[in-house]
Amino acid sequence: MKEFKSPLLAVDGIIIEKGKVLMLKQAHPPFVGYWVLPGGHVEYGEKIEEAIKREIKEELGIKVGIKKLFGVYSDPKRDPRYHTASVVFLLKKGRGAIHLNYESREFRYFSLNKLPRKIGFDHRKIINDLKKRN
Repeated sequence: MKEFKSPLLAVDGIIIEKGKVLMLKQAHPPFVGYWVLPGGHVEYGEKIEEAIKREIKEELGIKVGIKKLFGVYSDPKRDPRYHTASVVFLLKKGRGAIHLNYESREFRYFSLNKLPRKIGFDHRKIINDLKKRN
């Protein structure tokens, strides 16, 4: 019998303030030192909508609301470790200051037209798709 494999499910969040997108500098593999959108893996038994809220709370220390589903990104090569599919949401940042956890070195808001050179995963494609829709 053939071995059964399935992609892992992830979530990513787009937070825009004053026309700029929030990105985090990765502190752990893969893509150490690269800029990424906040997000992570969906836990077993967890709704996707709850996963993005949990991930943002863990990574940034803030609450968010979901504005809308932005898209699904499923290129098997989007994560060099294994096949993941990510559900991406446009988010509304709640009140309060951002406090990073161990996963990120820093955060910054980038102009959609002046993105950093080193961007991890397929997050440049996601942001480019965002630019096309605005």
